[in-house]
Amino acid sequence: MSASSRPALGLVCITSSKEVRYRIVTRKRLLEQSDAGQRKILDDIYRDNLQTLDRALQYCQCEGIRLYRMPSSIFPFFDEDIGREVMQPLAAAMARTGQKATALGIRLVMHPDQFVVLSSDSPDVVANSVKILQMHADIMDLLEQPRSPWALLEIHGGKANRSDALVERIGALPEAIRSRLCLENDEYAYSAAQIHDVCMRSGVPMIFDAHHHIVCEGLSSYDDPSVADMLAKARATWANPEHQLVHISNGREGFNDRQHSDLISVMPASYEQAPWIEIEAKLKEEAIQGLRHWPAGRNGHLNDPAL
Repeated sequence: MSASSRPALGLVCITSSKEVRYRIVTRKRLLEQSDAGQRKILDDIYRDNLQTLDRALQYCQCEGIRLYRMPSSIFPFFDEDIGREVMQPLAAAMARTGQKATALGIRLVMHPDQFVVLSSDSPDVVANSVKILQMHADIMDLLEQPRSPWALLEIHGGKANRSDALVERIGALPEAIRSRLCLENDEYAYSAAQIHDVCMRSGVPMIFDAHHHIVCEGLSSYDDPSVADMLAKARATWANPEHQLVHISNGREGFNDRQHSDLISVMPASYEQAPWIEIEAKLKEEAIQGLRHWPAGRNGHLNDPAL
């Protein structure tokens, strides 16, 4: 495999160094302030975090990283009226940052937090989930990213045994959300086969996570035939297969440990065929650097001193 045809590797949110770090604010601290104080805090954070996003893009360019997952909390309280008011004067700057990402060829994606549960049996939880997803879609719109899975919003299936409800609610989502939505398999509630079924029925792409799959199924190898099989099935859910995105992590204490390790020491051989891979490891950019020679490692194992 030539360097140009290797999978593009993605950085998740921050660096393990202090190179890319974002500011946050708690609800308690924000609500302790006056209305003017709240606006000042959010304005400062939004401006700082937008500058950090610019630095993240520059960092990715310098390191040859072609995909960047923005933090879901990059603009805290943007799903509320006060946040939207604060954001209005920053619309032009947001557009310039998004245009920069496009010019650099860096793909931007987001992974809304665990509070997004479209399959919940609670109407309030579903309504809040849509509200959170709309916030993420609005961020993508402000960044002038396309309404397609290129600028994807990735979520899990949520509450188990609620596939029909999940399909129905995806179908009712606003276009700005639904056009970008992708579903990812997890360790417990929705197996790879189950989330693939939901994706086929709802018409949204599937993000295959090999580590979630081996934990869910109790497998002993990333090269179990089912890994390559699910990778291929997931690719078929993408209108443009060259935009398929997958995730990889390794277990911290053992192969089937759901907790993520610092680095990636083993990869599925089938992932050589994956065009885009998000690296979900604790040491972030160091894990990506350790994959520079992959797939040259023997038997899928990396960090080989002989390389």
